[in-house]
Amino acid sequence: MSDTPPSGPLAVITAATLLSLAAFSAPLTTLEAMTVSLGLGPGAQAWVMSAMPLGAAAGLLTAGALGDTRGRRSTFAGGLWLTLLASVLAALAPTGTVLIVARILQGLGTAGLMACGLGLLGQVYQGEARQRAAAVWAAGLGAGVASGPILSAALLPLGDWRAVHWVVALAAAGLALAARRVLPESRRLAGRVDWPGSVLLMAGLGCLLSALTEMRMGPGGMVAGLLCAAVVLLVLFLLVERRTHNPILQVGLFREAAFTSATVAAFASGAGVLALMSLVPTALERGVGIPPVPAAVILLAWSGVAVFSALGARRIPPAITSHTRIVAAILGCTLGQLLLLLLAVAPSWWAVLPGLFVAGIANGVLNASLGHAAVQSVPPERAAMGSAANNTARYLGSALGIALSSILIAGAGGERFFTGWREAVLATSVLGLLGLAAMVYSGARGRRG
Repeated sequence: MSDTPPSGPLAVITAATLLSLAAFSAPLTTLEAMTVSLGLGPGAQAWVMSAMPLGAAAGLLTAGALGDTRGRRSTFAGGLWLTLLASVLAALAPTGTVLIVARILQGLGTAGLMACGLGLLGQVYQGEARQRAAAVWAAGLGAGVASGPILSAALLPLGDWRAVHWVVALAAAGLALAARRVLPESRRLAGRVDWPGSVLLMAGLGCLLSALTEMRMGPGGMVAGLLCAAVVLLVLFLLVERRTHNPILQVGLFREAAFTSATVAAFASGAGVLALMSLVPTALERGVGIPPVPAAVILLAWSGVAVFSALGARRIPPAITSHTRIVAAILGCTLGQLLLLLLAVAPSWWAVLPGLFVAGIANGVLNASLGHAAVQSVPPERAAMGSAANNTARYLGSALGIALSSILIAGAGGERFFTGWREAVLATSVLGLLGLAAMVYSGARGRRG
């Protein structure tokens, strides 16, 4: 390997990561336009917002297994082509049902990018160069969240809510062609892909996330049935994984403190700061009366700051371990979340700025540190599995946090809205801290062992 690592792989992987998060966050400013165009009810609106993370969470570990077994570059490029096709379907969707299916497929496509992107970075870059690459990758996460809502809002006058999906499709096509040229193929592991485990996991996570989505409309028989089905399917998945030769998730990895800590931290990040920040535009619209586009711009105080914070994370002294960085970053995110209680005291857009700014700084460091830890905590040949497990935990955490927060503020208006907002802030803060406690406990047990 040359002294100067190539820049092409990092550019393609970061751009694809940015594209994934931009597609994920685009409906924040186009949901009302989609509702009017397709006649979406409250349930369909919730599903439009949840469909893409459902597809991503359900497909990440399978994509990781495909990357490790069939080649990470091939899986990464395949994810881009699927994202292209799904985005075209979304742009042409005649009904809400078709749009929801397209969003699920977009999630499955981006699963290939998220699962194999970090694995490819770990393959191309080593040592200090890997830490720098993880920081740039993390900046792509923040840039995607920041740009998606603003891009979709800017395109509304040009082609309605469908325009952003055409842009995503064109960008995916260009990146797929570039990936074939500049990304190296990984060494393929012997053995077949664990399709029985993949089907059980995708079905189990699909039922779990569907239950969380339906829970936003209130508890009921469907929610209970979906939760029971999820438990049965996920238990069967774990039994299958213990017996298969080439599992999509090596259950034994959870005996390793580094892997468990990184996975739990990702879950805490999703359930805490990511879930609450996803609801800030809603809080500004319903609580303060700010239109969607300005609300998305205000959110830049979190997502935009996180971009620069992630890039700056590479300057943290190497003596400060990834574990210490993650602990400090989650505590910083929790402080930022608690500062958002100011919105209930002084209902105005400036009241959210201190919390967004503090959470943005901490979240950027957290993303960079988790990206590095996800690859470092598994054997090199299982880098895609490590990345997939980390991102799956993040999506599951965010789904839980968003569902709980949505229930707390659902249907609330006036003063009652701010009561619900306070409860949502406290609930997501507690979820993040519980995840942090579990992570610290896991690390302590690993050191004693």
